Amino acid sequence: MPIMTEEFLGAILGSIDEAIHAVNTDGITIYYNEVAAKHDGLEKQEVLGKPLLSVFPSLNEKSSTLLNVLKSREPLYNKTQTFVNLHGKRIETVNTTLPIVVNDQIMGAVEIAKDYTRLKELAEKLVDIQRSIKPVTVKNDGQQASYTFEDLLTKNENFNQTKKRAEKLAPSSSPILIFGESGTGKELFVHAIHQASKRCNGPFVAQNCAAIPESLLESILFGTSKGGYTDAVDRPGLFELADGGTLFLDELHAMPMLLQAKLLRVLEDGVIRRVGGLSVQKVNVRVISAMNIDPQKALREKQLREDLFYRLNVLTFELIPLRQRQEDILFLAAKFIHTFNHQMGKNVVGLTEETARLFKSHTWPGNVRELKHTVEYMMSVSETEVLSLAHLPPMLKKSLSSLSHQRSNLKQQLKQYENKLIEAALIESEGNVQKAARILGIPRQTLQYKLKK
Repeated sequence: MPIMTEEFLGAILGSIDEAIHAVNTDGITIYYNEVAAKHDGLEKQEVLGKPLLSVFPSLNEKSSTLLNVLKSREPLYNKTQTFVNLHGKRIETVNTTLPIVVNDQIMGAVEIAKDYTRLKELAEKLVDIQRSIKPVTVKNDGQQASYTFEDLLTKNENFNQTKKRAEKLAPSSSPILIFGESGTGKELFVHAIHQASKRCNGPFVAQNCAAIPESLLESILFGTSKGGYTDAVDRPGLFELADGGTLFLDELHAMPMLLQAKLLRVLEDGVIRRVGGLSVQKVNVRVISAMNIDPQKALREKQLREDLFYRLNVLTFELIPLRQRQEDILFLAAKFIHTFNHQMGKNVVGLTEETARLFKSHTWPGNVRELKHTVEYMMSVSETEVLSLAHLPPMLKKSLSSLSHQRSNLKQQLKQYENKLIEAALIESEGNVQKAARILGIPRQTLQYKLKK
């Protein structure tokens, strides 16, 4: 077994795709990898062996997470940090910082950092783009809510009743919570509600809560105020952009608890305050939230605040999975074939009987989205007028092959188990077939047939 040398340890740390920065008790850098250098816009030699504050002069003993941990000896998890490097570049990171303790003596601190400067820039550009687009409706150019209830195709009575209830309640201004598995059409459902509401001529703004860090999500939702933090500018958030319309918050359960509390306050009193700002602003926004898990599960797993759930639970809709809408599988497949015929310039007329049986027996874990993508793939590779098993996507073929193998194994295992039961009964009955049949609970003729076989 190789001895853990300093070079060996350095090679291990250097291979990790995270920014790692370590200092000793004097705040002097003792380790700084290439990823950290790239994040910070520096060279390793500009940092190694130098006092931390001399390389990052915009930090101080209070704002530096490394120096904080050296002083407190307590770890910090997912702490945001903003600083300016030696070259004047502004850097924003999310850090996990830990004390280095040997024999109960602190020897330094190590930090693992994620750079989200670029992500924040892109998100802020997105907000600027959304702000620059004038509120439009689907009747004009379709740049916002693009679907209506007529676009939600189904033959399932349960889903039709859900559509009718949503259409009836759409004019209300109450918040709405929609839940269902991924691919069941939650976003289309939200579009349809907006289009059927009194806010259809107002803006429709959507944000996925799972895609952005907590501190960034807060500024995107509520906006920022100039002077609130370094380089902060006056920028409206999505609540302001959605004023008079609908704000769609997807994957609500991924929103941090602190932000859920702020969202609850907005729902209660209709006012927001920009990050770093002192004044409040009244907004008239209908919030529609969506989750891909059952709200009760989110409550049990502490992913959703109870008070927020009860505030959102005024109007709730569950979108059932495709496997519970058996009559929709071939119906929707035919609709997708018709759509892709126009898009691809083809003339596919349908599925083979074998393929249709497979479609109806498949569980469709990706729901309508998976069905649509499957049909799209099959039509892309097919040169015939009928789609067959040969045109299935590779992953679906692999899944079917695995299922077939499992079925084969099950049949074999059941046969082996039956043979063992028969052998045990014959031993117990000392070879008496009639007695063995009674032990097994089957007719003597059946046992004789199985023995002969």
